[in-house]
Formats: sequence, C-alpha cells, structure tokens
Amino acid sequence: MKICFATNNAKKIEEVKAALGSDFEIVSLQQIGCHEELPETGDTLEHNAFQKARFVKDHYGVDCFADDTGLEVAALDGAPGVYSGRFAGEPRSDERNISLLLEKMAGKAERTARFRTVIALILDGQEISFEGIAEGEILAQKVGHGGFGYDPIFRPTGFDKTFAELSLAEKNDISHRGKAVNALISFLRHRKF
Repeated sequence: MKICFATNNAKKIEEVKAALGSDFEIVSLQQIGCHEELPETGDTLEHNAFQKARFVKDHYGVDCFADDTGLEVAALDGAPGVYSGRFAGEPRSDERNISLLLEKMAGKAERTARFRTVIALILDGQEISFEGIAEGEILAQKVGHGGFGYDPIFRPTGFDKTFAELSLAEKNDISHRGKAVNALISFLRHRKF
C-alpha cells in the first residue's frame, strides 16, 4: 500500500519507515509535488494533525496521514505542548527550543514530562486518529547526539538514556510516535480492502 506521510521532517519519515517495514510504501510531500508549508494553526495536536492531512487530501487528492507532537512539561503547566516546534519563535530551531526550555526549568525540582503524538489518517474518505504517549523527565542538560527536537533532554521512564542516546529501533519501541505509528499500522493491517 502506498500512502503519503504529510511532513517535511526527514527524520520523522525515517522513523516511520523503519516502524512500518516493507508492507507499506511511504511517500513524502516532495514525491507528490507538495512543496508548500502545511498549515498548523490549531490549538490542539489533534487539530493540527487533521489540518495538515486535510490540506494534502484537498490539494493533492492523496490519501495520507499527518502527525503533530508536543512535549508536555508538568512544571510548565503542559507547555510547550502544541507549540513545541516553535517554542522559541521563528525560524524554528531545535537548539533555541531546548535552550529556552532549560532556562524555564532552571531550579525546578519537578521534572516530569511526556511526549504526546497524534496521527490523523485520511483514507478512503474516512478520518481516524491515533495517539501515543511516552512518559519521562527533563534533564538539566543535553545528553546524546541522535534523534531530533527535544530528544537530548528527555529521558523516558525506566531508562538511563535519553531519546538522543537510543538507537532508532530502541526509540521506536517506546516512543510516543512509535506507539501512535503502531496503532496506525494495526489499523491498516486489519482493515478490510
């Protein structure tokens, strides 16, 4: 089955392709001729994910899925949440986002946080969403060089490594996106064609 993953983030595509295996052919926005920035103006992860998926379906006629992910930090009342990607403003920068988060977390004893991903799927006229959550904590400094986004400062519960230190396979097994993708895969494999 061929389906478009509505993202311009090459690392996300790599993670999802690794999780999906060879049963599905994931095509990128570039491969369908979409070069514009997808709209992302919602105030919830769900809204943003469906906004992006509907844009691709409406403008390119392609079945697709889109995701939105937020890092929800308890000590910051759930921030940066839906604004995780643009926490430090435009242009988007992982480094600036991490620096701002660490600045806001300075001196805070409460370090619990969670990553939450929502995947919005539009397939054969149906709209379905899937969610994945990874619980963990925010470290006081960056550790590791892998992954992207807030991975170097997020240590998942039960692990002594950050997401940035885990291999792609290890991360996919426990990550928010991995869990949401697994729910998506399960749905796709069990639906009636």
